[in-house]
Amino acid sequence: MFHPRQEKLGRYAEGSLLASGPAICARRGQGSLATGLHSSRPLLDKPNAAGDMATVPYHEARENDGLLNESAGASEKGEAAKSWHNLKNVDIKCSSEVGDEGAWRAEQTAHRGDLKLETRRLRNDYWRDERISLHYLFRLLKHSYFASSTAIMVALSAGALLLTLRILLSVTSSSATPLPAPVAQTGSPEAGAATGYWVSSIKRQGQAAFNDNPSGYKVFRNVKDYGAKGDGSTDDTQAINNAIEDGSRCGINCDSSTTTPAIVYFPPGTYIVSKPIIQYYYTQFIGDANELPTLKAAPSFKGMAVIDADPYIDGGNGANWYTNQNNFYRQVRNFVIDITEVPLGQDTATSGIHWQVGQATSLQNIRFEMAKGGEGNKQKGIFMDNGSGGLMTDLVFNGGDQCAFFGNQQFTTRNLTFNSCNTAIFMNWNWLWTFKSISINDCKLGLDMAMQPTNQTVGSVVLIDSVFKNTPIGVNTSFSENSIPAAGGTLVLDNVDFTGSKVAIQDYTGKEILAGGKLVKAWAQGNGLAAGGTQGRVQGDISGAPEKPASLLGENGFFERAKPQYENLPVESFVSLKSAGAKGDGKTDDTDAIQKAIDGLQEGQVLYVDHGAYLVTKTITIPAEKNIKITGEIWPLFMVTGEFFSNMDDPKPAFQVGKQSGDKGTFEMSDCIITTQGPAPGAILMEWNINAEQGAAGLWDTHFRIAGFAGTQLQSSDCKKNPNATHGADEKCIGSFMQLHITKNANGYFENVWLWTADHELDQGDHGQIDIYNGRGMLVESQGPVWLWGTASEHSQLCQYQFQGAKDIFYGAIQTETPYFQPNPDASVPFKTNEKYFDPDFSKCTTEGCKSAWAVRIIDSSSIWSYGSGTYSFFRNYDQKCVSDQNCQENIIQVDGSTNVNLFGVSTKASVNMITQNGQGVAKDEDNRSNFCATLAIFAQG
Repeated sequence: MFHPRQEKLGRYAEGSLLASGPAICARRGQGSLATGLHSSRPLLDKPNAAGDMATVPYHEARENDGLLNESAGASEKGEAAKSWHNLKNVDIKCSSEVGDEGAWRAEQTAHRGDLKLETRRLRNDYWRDERISLHYLFRLLKHSYFASSTAIMVALSAGALLLTLRILLSVTSSSATPLPAPVAQTGSPEAGAATGYWVSSIKRQGQAAFNDNPSGYKVFRNVKDYGAKGDGSTDDTQAINNAIEDGSRCGINCDSSTTTPAIVYFPPGTYIVSKPIIQYYYTQFIGDANELPTLKAAPSFKGMAVIDADPYIDGGNGANWYTNQNNFYRQVRNFVIDITEVPLGQDTATSGIHWQVGQATSLQNIRFEMAKGGEGNKQKGIFMDNGSGGLMTDLVFNGGDQCAFFGNQQFTTRNLTFNSCNTAIFMNWNWLWTFKSISINDCKLGLDMAMQPTNQTVGSVVLIDSVFKNTPIGVNTSFSENSIPAAGGTLVLDNVDFTGSKVAIQDYTGKEILAGGKLVKAWAQGNGLAAGGTQGRVQGDISGAPEKPASLLGENGFFERAKPQYENLPVESFVSLKSAGAKGDGKTDDTDAIQKAIDGLQEGQVLYVDHGAYLVTKTITIPAEKNIKITGEIWPLFMVTGEFFSNMDDPKPAFQVGKQSGDKGTFEMSDCIITTQGPAPGAILMEWNINAEQGAAGLWDTHFRIAGFAGTQLQSSDCKKNPNATHGADEKCIGSFMQLHITKNANGYFENVWLWTADHELDQGDHGQIDIYNGRGMLVESQGPVWLWGTASEHSQLCQYQFQGAKDIFYGAIQTETPYFQPNPDASVPFKTNEKYFDPDFSKCTTEGCKSAWAVRIIDSSSIWSYGSGTYSFFRNYDQKCVSDQNCQENIIQVDGSTNVNLFGVSTKASVNMITQNGQGVAKDEDNRSNFCATLAIFAQG
């Protein structure tokens, strides 16, 4: 059974719980761990209620369609088919049992581990051989052998060896030490006492320009104004939920809306809740950054989580309020979430946050307090069962069972600390996941990504710059010589300190794979390929890799920086854009007012962009030398429009950060959206020219969004899909020329930035699929350093990410999608090949599959470091037969004319060639089948 609106949503396959991935139940049947965490026998000997599901209802084609229908194809897939098509044979254990919460019972008993499985294609004659030298292994891989031992040396060329995974010598310590999470300390202030945090006192002038009643709708709401006490004794549940719901907002039966945004602010205090606080669509929960408010579950608490971002519908057979992969635009930051007083052993496994979300979402600066030890402890900090995210950063977990229960297509998690958990991270399923600066202390098990080796649901995990202390077992994995799918369970370690673990990595039976007690500079399991070589299957240490460039490194490996919240600035430091003369009504040309406000800022001031829609009709220049800071009130819109941006043959920037490439200075921008109103085929939404000291110029939670929502004049009523007729590109449905251009002499830090050309409607009632033609996503020419943390670029016509003549670039994780309508029309229209912007030339293509947008192009570049990428193709003219055939397009990642290219955790979907060089596919989908995508642990170009 599926939600009645889901056949119209058009982004992902939601009709099937199995296909869309409700990841509630743990994968088990595993052997015992040294700590006795698991029994050697299956924990569940009979199928659960969901195990009898054999068929799903018909629904309109969407992203995950074809997953259940993929045919085995080759004879060696028989074993996979047995464990895939017959769920009754899958041994599972539900991680969150259900008490009286019938709304999510069906989902709780469904199993994410039912993804289509694939068997190995490569025969391996050297499994667990003696330690192999660098030169010898290179020859083995050249001849397509698989080799491994407890510590195999893996390296692929004298230039840019297979894994550039080594300790970062720029730090003096010999161990990886994640940065401490910048979590404010809590004390016992009077409830609601003023701390000087500007968010609580700034004048509120924001209006939702395209709301039916802009002047009457409240964008900002303080929970105290709705009766919440925060005194540590009053039940504040209803008052908080009243604050969230106020104003006919997007709750159940809505799916999505951009016209009812809300900031829900929590002053300091302790707020007692007895049931979930439900976060509506397009909502930010913001606590006082100087004195974190506490959300405390009462002993009588009933429900899935203290904060629920996607509730299950009572009686809905596992359906949610929102389509999980479309559950965009959410934030939670600056809180303590305390569930320690919820009794242990009760039927309901309480969590701090149920975070089933998509892109443009973030968790930041949160501390989770859970019970430590105790019989029947099932408490979790985060419970994530599905979605397509996203970023988490600066989180602390104290106590609990599985402190972070993760299941999502892709995610980036940075600076997480786990203390005294039974299991710090339980990875239920993913296509790819990037972890950075993870600190695991006094836990029984660090990362559990294991299940039966015949049914791996984890695609890949990349873990970098992390440390395990007093944690006996670091990683539990089910990857083996014969594990299924062949590329499932891929794991890459880079600069991970296991000195505090007896066992660094063990298999699902409890057998040691890699001993602890040491720093692991570089280690990988999965498929590896060096350009010019033959693919091999590896499991073990890697050495002989090139040095990482010092420009990309910080105090703990790769540089990282938290989103600025300006918590130490007085409210007088903030200059309102509306007070400076802009209207933000979606009708008035605000270009001059915006430029005047920027030019008028004094040192130490921050431009505060009140929520609204600001029309931009010519280039706005942000002088690098003025050290401008801009922050928005829940994603105000800068809408690029007009004749100035109409000529695709003469594109012009809408925002120019630095007038000339290489201009020195600093710049910060957070919580804003840059978009268009109507077609803007000659608009480069942002030209990034600034050259700053390390990480001093950046974007955080700032998104580029084209079409599909109110006010854009590019909605379902204007640009509805038309797959039943061969057609060109409708000129009235063209987006921009390019979304983001990082020029040659610029550098920058970009975190949780989503470049989205809408594939479907967010506001109109049909939520239908739409045809929008945006030229290019991101072009990077920078000579470095550039950091791209948790970014995504989707549905541009020509290319999503292009690194052209670039150097010293880090990205992880990134995510892309090809336009759903291609090849009708194909990638060659409506934009002409523009050599100035290094466009791909599709004129030599002889097939439709060749004329599809590139996900990533790395051209004439060097020192490129990728830690996790998911590049997906789900359609061919809205048809999804190509998903099961793995051939929606021919090519998706191009690496040409480049050196020292290091790609780790590469996942692609339904592209015949994963990686193409000189017009030839060098890594094939068919050779690297994982749970849903195809996955490479490593690709290296010397």
